[in-house]
Amino acid sequence: MSNIVIATRESRLALWQAEHVQALLRQQGHTVSLLGMTTRGDQILDRSLSKVGGKGLFVKELELAIEEGRADIAVHSLKDVPMDLPDGFALACVLEREDPRDALVSPRHDSLESLPQGAVVGTSSLRRVVLLRALRPDLRIEPLRGNLDTRLRKLDEGQYDAIVLAAAGLKRLGLERRIRTVFEPEVMLPAAGQGALGIEVRSDRSDLIDLLAPLASPRDQLATAAERAVSRAMGGSCSMPLAAHARWQAGDSLRIDAAWGDPDGAAQLVRVHAQAAVADAAQAAALGDKAARQLREAGAH
Repeated sequence: MSNIVIATRESRLALWQAEHVQALLRQQGHTVSLLGMTTRGDQILDRSLSKVGGKGLFVKELELAIEEGRADIAVHSLKDVPMDLPDGFALACVLEREDPRDALVSPRHDSLESLPQGAVVGTSSLRRVVLLRALRPDLRIEPLRGNLDTRLRKLDEGQYDAIVLAAAGLKRLGLERRIRTVFEPEVMLPAAGQGALGIEVRSDRSDLIDLLAPLASPRDQLATAAERAVSRAMGGSCSMPLAAHARWQAGDSLRIDAAWGDPDGAAQLVRVHAQAAVADAAQAAALGDKAARQLREAGAH
């Protein structure tokens, strides 16, 4: 191709992600440019995503740029990509995954346990809300919107005692020093696709799909496919307090852990796990579907 155009949001983290893919493609000898855009998800900051249309608000404008021919591909944080893409679009590949865990960031406190009773913790993820409440029901969980830099600024201004962010974003921007502690998945289960980057294209662009194939991480692609299958089977929106995280065991055995909670606190947190040999996308999806069935059987809805 004469030039590959990447559609990207204009936040610092989104630009890092797009520039990362740009560098990988340039190493293969391609000419690559960026098309920076502001999405509805970036503009609406006074309401939670679950109330204004979900995480798809971060990708719709980028998809429109691809549909209109202004861009060829879009680079997304995979956890922001809806489980079912619009007709005519495909997830071409998933890149090697960064740290999928959540991180606690605080100017004064080293851990969740050291936060004083009634401390204010910021997050707008319903998944994080229900998991935090299960760990520390005494905390005040308050909404937190905006890009990564905006969230850190609000913390530094004293609006929160601590905030919970994806470790991957902090590491990608060289902000590891801000991390006080990283939550192991056994403590706080990550979101489906967290830490992974996905590249979206038009489904009829077989030339691009073939061109992007060398960028894929096959094992990360299968693991995140299993995670996304759980979310798809459960309804798949950010209005659902759902976690799903898959890890490779010995050989080709993939273990997936999933959790569901009630944001109103009327039901207990449900956690399940399933494990199977996984060698292709169909087996990954079947494993995710199995975990979703177990969640429903245990009371998730």
